[in-house]
Parts: sequence; structure tokens; C-alpha cells
Amino acid sequence: MGHKHHPRRGSLQFWPHNRSKKHAPRIRSWTKGNEKKLLGFIGYKVGMTHVLIKETNPNSHRKTMDIFTPVTVVECPPLKVYSVRYYTIDEDQALKLSGEVFSKKLDKELERKTNVPKKAGKAPEVYDEVRVLVYTQPKLTTIGKKKPDMLEICIGGSLNDANTYANSLLDKEVKISEVFKNNQFIDVHAVTKGKGFCGVTKRVHPKRLQHKSEKGVRGIGTLGPWHPNRVLYTVAQAGKWGYHLRTEYNKMSIKIGNNPKEINPKGGFISYGEVRSDYILVKGSIPGATKRPIAITEASRATKKTYPSNISYTSLESKQR
Repeated sequence: MGHKHHPRRGSLQFWPHNRSKKHAPRIRSWTKGNEKKLLGFIGYKVGMTHVLIKETNPNSHRKTMDIFTPVTVVECPPLKVYSVRYYTIDEDQALKLSGEVFSKKLDKELERKTNVPKKAGKAPEVYDEVRVLVYTQPKLTTIGKKKPDMLEICIGGSLNDANTYANSLLDKEVKISEVFKNNQFIDVHAVTKGKGFCGVTKRVHPKRLQHKSEKGVRGIGTLGPWHPNRVLYTVAQAGKWGYHLRTEYNKMSIKIGNNPKEINPKGGFISYGEVRSDYILVKGSIPGATKRPIAITEASRATKKTYPSNISYTSLESKQR
């Protein structure tokens, strides 16, 4: 009998299957640019709709045609700067907080999230990196949430430019139109939907056993050999699934708008309601449940050329079932 090709089930690219420690995403690495601006933003996932976009790629066989495109709506109320953080690089090449300057005008809702400082703080004389700690304003949305979400964001440009720009943002609001633009590649960071405790078939997708199996069909045949007498971590088993921190690269920002009437359907979006502030339309789907905080950053792997997206139609039909 010939050898049968039987690749393993379950991708080790997403390993281990740990649940996220926080509801809001965190950014592991930043792609710094030469432009003096924030390199990220945070909003709330609204839901999906569809638009018709005219193909503007002159090399495409569908040029000048209207292309049906599903998009995800992310509501992005203006961010406020909580503090400017100064870091130094220690002997282990790790960032160490050396100073912090706080904003003088902080919202009272921040008391639900953290201890509001009473002193303004002071900037150190020597530092290697400057970042800003921002917080959202969920009170401007319809999600019924008061506690803001916080995210530390890097700044592009030189070190002196980043310091000047960061201090200019204190006591001010930052809109998403100041950070991103239309037809730009972006990276999306979010915590996926939680599925709870799942069996091995749903969690890792192994092949179902034959119908004459002794101890069930939706399982695995063995946990491993007798020697070595232990269960390897690669063996598919049941457990909690979902609620993982995930990053999707090279998503396309179709449109950034400030008029919610252009996208609000009749009756509002399912499980969300109506959009009230600035928003961004992202091509395709993104991870996370409705009302979940979504972090958007500059694309770290963008290689393709982009073409302008001319939206000819946006669906405003009711999403209610």
C-alpha cells in the first residue's frame, strides 16, 4: 500500500490558543514613517454593509464597471490625549518609561478606567522615543458605554518633531481624517469573537472518525504514543476557543467620512444602532464582535499599488431581519 499524504489539522501559525487578557487590542510593533502624525487610531466596530465601486485600474478587465464590494463600518469618535510618554532604551534594548506629561483637561469618565493624576508631570532631558497615550469617547456613540478605552500610539517623523507634535495634541481632539486617508492600506488589530468551550472537531477541525468507532466520532483516535509517555502540545484537544488577539494585514480603507447619514441604514445597524460621529469603511470583514474596540495602524507590509475608489452606491436598506 502506498504512502497516503495526511497533513496535520490545525494551523500552528496561530499558537497557542490563548484567550486575550484585555478586551481592547494591543499593538506589538509599529511601522514608523517620515510624516509627522499619529500612526494609529482606535474605534468601535459597527457592522457590515455593501457598496458599488467603479473600477479605476486601467489594467483591469473590469475597468469602468461597478463592482459589488462588502465593507465593514468602524465608528471613530475623536480621540483625546491622556499623556505624552517618554522612553529610554536600557541595556537589554527594552523601552523604559522615564517621564510622562499629563493633559490638564481630562474627562470625568476616565475615573472609571484609571486613577486620574493630580500633577501635570515633567518631561526628562534625555529620551529615545516619544509616544502618546490616548483614550476614546464612547459617550459620542450609541453603544451605551461610558468607560473609555486607552491605547498607546507611536508618532512618525524625527524625535524632535514627534516631541513637538505630541505636546501640541495635549488638551485637543484628534480625528481619524488627520491620521488616515482614503484608498490606503491599513492593518487591523482586534480581539475575535469568543466561542466558549468547544469540542475538538469545531476547535481544531480534525477528520471525523468512522461510524464504528468505540468512543464517538467527533474526536481523535489517540492522544499519542506510549513512549514518550506524555501528551504533546500539538495534539488536538477540546478547550476554550475564540477571544484571541489577531491582526489582519493590508486591509483597504475605502472611505473616511463625517456625515453618518451617508451610511446609516433604515432602522440602524443590527446590535449597534446608528452611527453618530466620524467613521471609516474598511474593505471586507475584520475580526471582532459588534461594539468591540478596533485598533487601526499604518500598514507594515504594503507592497501593492492602490487606485482611487469612487463609490457610486451605498446600501441604506434595512439590516433588520
